Amino acid sequence: MSLPRPALSGPASARPDGAARATAVLLVLGALTYSAWVLEAVVRTGLDPVRSYVSELMATDQPHGDLFRASDLTAGLLVLAAALTALWSGRRARPGRLVRAGWAALALFGAGTAADSRLPLSCTPTADPACAAREDAGLVPFTHTAHAVSSSIAMAAAIAAMLLLTYAARRHGVWRPLARFGPALVAVELAATVWTLASVAAFEAGRDTWALGAGQRLQVLLVAVWLVLLAVSVVTQVRQRRERP
Repeated sequence: MSLPRPALSGPASARPDGAARATAVLLVLGALTYSAWVLEAVVRTGLDPVRSYVSELMATDQPHGDLFRASDLTAGLLVLAAALTALWSGRRARPGRLVRAGWAALALFGAGTAADSRLPLSCTPTADPACAAREDAGLVPFTHTAHAVSSSIAMAAAIAAMLLLTYAARRHGVWRPLARFGPALVAVELAATVWTLASVAAFEAGRDTWALGAGQRLQVLLVAVWLVLLAVSVVTQVRQRRERP
């Protein structure tokens, strides 16, 4: 007589298929809208993508600021909804503290990204010396400081989610695409984050931008790619569970 198969303690072991698919769809849509900054390749922004902050695309004095603010708001709400759906559907699965913390971090990332869109810069400090001077003198709206805080929280939460959920995938032997490719994405994301932070410090010290824009765009692109990888992994886990005898 065969023994009953033990219940997985992994992240997707008992999640209803419908909720898992909804989570995956929301993650993909969130990744796509989070990548709306690539439209700067086809619309005239007047900003140098190698030097400028991604957030400067959303500045209130920019011609397409409304578009980029709307896309960031949508992306944040979609990722927040995905994370909350995963937490809700897994409430009876006992997925483990790491997984719950990972989804919670992803929810915080979504909320922080949505908040970013409501706290736009008023001008573009990397492209406008007068704007940079006003920032240094504290003569810009409070949204500049608030945006810096919300952006930092959002990115820190994204990195935390990437670390926690990728580690959980490898530890529990589930979400196989994430377990396989996630570590490399996380490693490059951490390198891009170091690049971005060093560039911000250089810019604030008056030492040019050190290709700040390129580093930050790589950083946010990798987050979007990881979200798609997580979505694929969630769907893959559903299929594997249904095929299990």
